Amino acid sequence: MNLTAQTVWENCLSFIKDNIQPQAYKTWFEPIAAVKLTDNALSIQVPSKFFYEWLEEHYVKILKVALTKELGETAKLVYVIKMENSYGNRQPFTEKIPSSNRGAVKSQDVDIPLQNKNPELKNPFVIPGIRNVKIESQLNPSYNFENFLEGDSNRLARNAGLAVANKPGGTSFNPLLIFGGVGLGKTHLAHAIGVDIKDKYPEKTVLYISAEKFTQQYIDSVKKNNRNDFIHFYQIIDVLIIDDVQFLSGKSGTQDVFFHIFNHLHQNGKQVILTSDKAPVDMQDIEQRLLSRFKWGLSAELQTPDFETRVSILKNKLYRDGVDMNDDIIEYVAKHIKTNVRELEGAIISLIAQSSFNKKEITVNLAKDIVEKFVKNTKREVSIDYIQKVVSDYFQMDVSTLQSKTRKRHIVQARQLAMFFAKKFTKASLASIGSQIGKRDHATVLHACKTVDNLSATDKQFRKYVEDLSKKLSL
Repeated sequence: MNLTAQTVWENCLSFIKDNIQPQAYKTWFEPIAAVKLTDNALSIQVPSKFFYEWLEEHYVKILKVALTKELGETAKLVYVIKMENSYGNRQPFTEKIPSSNRGAVKSQDVDIPLQNKNPELKNPFVIPGIRNVKIESQLNPSYNFENFLEGDSNRLARNAGLAVANKPGGTSFNPLLIFGGVGLGKTHLAHAIGVDIKDKYPEKTVLYISAEKFTQQYIDSVKKNNRNDFIHFYQIIDVLIIDDVQFLSGKSGTQDVFFHIFNHLHQNGKQVILTSDKAPVDMQDIEQRLLSRFKWGLSAELQTPDFETRVSILKNKLYRDGVDMNDDIIEYVAKHIKTNVRELEGAIISLIAQSSFNKKEITVNLAKDIVEKFVKNTKREVSIDYIQKVVSDYFQMDVSTLQSKTRKRHIVQARQLAMFFAKKFTKASLASIGSQIGKRDHATVLHACKTVDNLSATDKQFRKYVEDLSKKLSL
């Protein structure tokens, strides 16, 4: 290491240490190493891109002052991001990132090689049969198998994903349906499979798309009278990944076109990967012919991670971001946030942020405060089943009574309220809501919502029903 760079950086650190809280200094400056000094530009190595972004966001002014004191007004700062060797046997690499152009600390102009900028699908319709058309995969390379940690809760799904990645279209796991609750890693695993396939088989055409966007593209194709082009485009994909396939619920036209695409891909040995928030057997308003095809391959569930897996996830997250944290704090967070991975990582990021913003040392007590607020503020996902139970309990009746064909006024009103809140609190289609609440059609749900709106405006007692149930469902 260049001695001059080391001396300059140590002098900068002395100034910074005197002007920020000890905990912030320990977290954000101790892990940095000086690399070289060239043409009045000091290169420093930081543990991760997250680390670099945090410095730029919160400490750019003090860095500017410190460096200017040492090197003058023409001083520049260059970040070198140290990427840990988390890519199997491949060599780690470093990448230079210029600091923000905000008139603060300047950096050398460096080209940043980006593997995949994940652009929008510019033109989803191509001439059938042309194989050399460039199709962006829409994959996020940061979602990979290396940072998708294995545990009892996800072992089957992860190993099935690895098998598919090794031999896409050539295993009995076709389609591979990954299902589970919110924030358990369905999207991460789907991307990881795609990223691994692109790495092993660069010649294969891989496409990730949400079911919502797929539906919108189909609607556009019908409007523009090029439905066949839409179908042909998807039939040339080698590996099709569709996220949140439950979104197709109640959309018969989209289901029909997906049925034909699925059949073509499957018959030609192409791989289909799907994610859903529920198992095929629990999907509402999906055609039976499509559900039967979902069951051809493997349905693998992602469950809530156990304590050991939660600890491993947190340690891996901190390691990747280059942040040190005591084991007792990590274990406290893992013990008290049990629902999903997204909330776990969110709590850790909140903890780091609170520590830095409020200049507090990261302690178990601070973790306790953050976790309490985080868990309290985490909105429970409201399902149609849950809504029916809350409404039934409120009116002191069974769910079966609520769903029955009876026309008794108080039961009809309870049923209408359940439909109203299902539309308000879930993303389910009107057809799906009607199907789950007594096998009604979408017109009945629409009528129920209008009736609730009208009665709320004219009937004081009914308005109280709405207010009481809103509070219960918003807790």
